[in-house]
Amino acid sequence: MARQLLIYERAVPVTRQRHGTLSIKSGTNYEFARDINSVPLMAAEFAPAAPEYTIVFGGAGTEIIPVVLLGIRDGENLYVGEDGAWTGKYVPAFLRRYPFVFSADDPNAPDALFTLCVDEEFSGCNSEGRGERLFDAEGERTQYLQNVLGFLQAYQAQFQRTKQFVARLEALGLLEPMQAQFTLRTGQRATLSGFSVVNRERLKAVPGDKLAELMQADELEMIYLHLASLANLSPTAERVGQPVPDTAPAAPVAAQDDAA
Repeated sequence: MARQLLIYERAVPVTRQRHGTLSIKSGTNYEFARDINSVPLMAAEFAPAAPEYTIVFGGAGTEIIPVVLLGIRDGENLYVGEDGAWTGKYVPAFLRRYPFVFSADDPNAPDALFTLCVDEEFSGCNSEGRGERLFDAEGERTQYLQNVLGFLQAYQAQFQRTKQFVARLEALGLLEPMQAQFTLRTGQRATLSGFSVVNRERLKAVPGDKLAELMQADELEMIYLHLASLANLSPTAERVGQPVPDTAPAAPVAAQDDAA
């Protein structure tokens, strides 16, 4: 399993033979996400995420994808409290699906076959019956496992829709690199780079027929949600409470693939 999956340490395919007695005890502890400063955001998540997070575009080339900024320094998530609780109102689906994930040799292939995997290093994995079983006593999938599959199938569909949205933005030449500078509450200055945003002037120059296509696909609304969310950069920076050395590296935003 590729490390670009960020929070997954030992994700293996779910099978009756290996996980017949496995239970998952999930909860509200997001300690597993403490060291990541951004996660992918799917198209359907723009509306609930935009009021409190900054939505930008991370990655390069064919790997560009929307992400939400969770911190402005490398290895720091400002939305995980000291007790591991999520301090924001909305939890991105990328984190809510944990410890499960789909894997495929080539997720971009039209006939790609996806395999459900579970991170066996997740603290909630157990064989003592705590939480939800994946398989019942007869070895059949439980309703919990069926619900997990449904959630990940919906996530994968959103992943493809999101890639189409980004491809349209690129085809219209709307994305441009951006760098943000902050003065933290500590008085220190920090710089965040490695991401792109929609250029407002280029958007104004898009021909009417192309704007109509964006509107019909609900993508014009997504663009404006993205642009409005940039106002959340400063509130995110204000969450930083402890000073760091002036030589601390900037926190680049990297695109993360859905499947390894």
